[in-house]
Amino acid sequence: MNRRHFFALAGSALITGQTARADAATFPNWVAGFRRRAAAAGVSDATFSAAFAQVQYLTDSIERDRNQAEFVRPFGDYMASAVSDTRISTGQAKLSELAPVLAAIEARFGVEPHVVAAIWGMESNFGANRGTVPLISTLATLAHDGRRGAFFEEQLIAALLIVQRGDTTPDRMTGSWAGAMGHTQFIPTSYQAYAVDFTGDGRRDIWSDDPSDALASTAAYLRAFDWTGGQPWGAEVRLPQGFDYTQTGRRVSQRTADWARIGVVGADGRAVPDHGEATLTTPTGANGPAFLLFSNYSVIGRYNNAEAYIFGVGHLADRLRGAGPFTRPWPADDQPLRSAERRELQERLTRAGFNTGGVDGRIGPNTRGAIMGFQRSRGLVPDGHPSLPLLQLLR
Repeated sequence: MNRRHFFALAGSALITGQTARADAATFPNWVAGFRRRAAAAGVSDATFSAAFAQVQYLTDSIERDRNQAEFVRPFGDYMASAVSDTRISTGQAKLSELAPVLAAIEARFGVEPHVVAAIWGMESNFGANRGTVPLISTLATLAHDGRRGAFFEEQLIAALLIVQRGDTTPDRMTGSWAGAMGHTQFIPTSYQAYAVDFTGDGRRDIWSDDPSDALASTAAYLRAFDWTGGQPWGAEVRLPQGFDYTQTGRRVSQRTADWARIGVVGADGRAVPDHGEATLTTPTGANGPAFLLFSNYSVIGRYNNAEAYIFGVGHLADRLRGAGPFTRPWPADDQPLRSAERRELQERLTRAGFNTGGVDGRIGPNTRGAIMGFQRSRGLVPDGHPSLPLLQLLR
């Protein structure tokens, strides 16, 4: 829930053995200082002592944090993995197995079973990969490291308060190296704010083999960010000949009837049902599929704002519900640009007279507008898509 995926990607040299030993040597002093800060935040001495009794300095967590590889994968490849036949069949089996629980969750929170199951599938492969790293140890290690110390210290205090409340014990509080935990990978602060005790046993147990509390907590999270029951996340559409791609993106939001008036129809050629205001996007440009996106798209984005992730959850949910695959294939040759290439693209566009409004490696409205201007100047379809062929044309 804006948990592990919001971390800024970074690359740096691996920690040397000498550095690791030095950091480990100062860890006890850091723990002593943190103990006072935790007490000020409401963590009791007994809770702290119990939680830190077996804490270790985890060099592996530091290495992972400092050396996260930049995620660059073709959209189509990601979708094929996220919404694989195996994941669909497993998810449908889980929907059948947990039908009464998921129906009760929907009745309480208004979030459909296939949507909750899709997030479960994306986050932990339906509970198969919940993570085995001791959370108190990894959060303490990362807080002591200091690179993002304030964030991890906040998560560590929240984790200690979770233990203090009695939801779990330090030995059962396991998850990813970055602090995401349970079936649907909450970070501790999100857990504190949104987790629920759905089974009524007095504990919000997202670590149990019984996923009921975790799935209900996910539904509670989505509801808190205004999930609209019965509304799809998006719909694949067909665009008319000569479509004006300046109408794509968040700048233009209108009812489906208004989109229909300019020739945008569903992938089946029929009018798209009216589910409220919608924006239009072409994630891989004019050569790939196009979609109308409704407000639930943004709600999924509160869980993880990566475009591919939102599409993965949305499409997996649709497939679990029985819908078919997208009708238009993803371009096989669409390779996303790396951050350095995105910055280069912005620099070259600006030098060519198409101002991107800055060089930050983020492809926002200004950069897309600059791309469209350059594409028009070369007689290309002005879809605003940042591609490697486009960058090569600018070189």
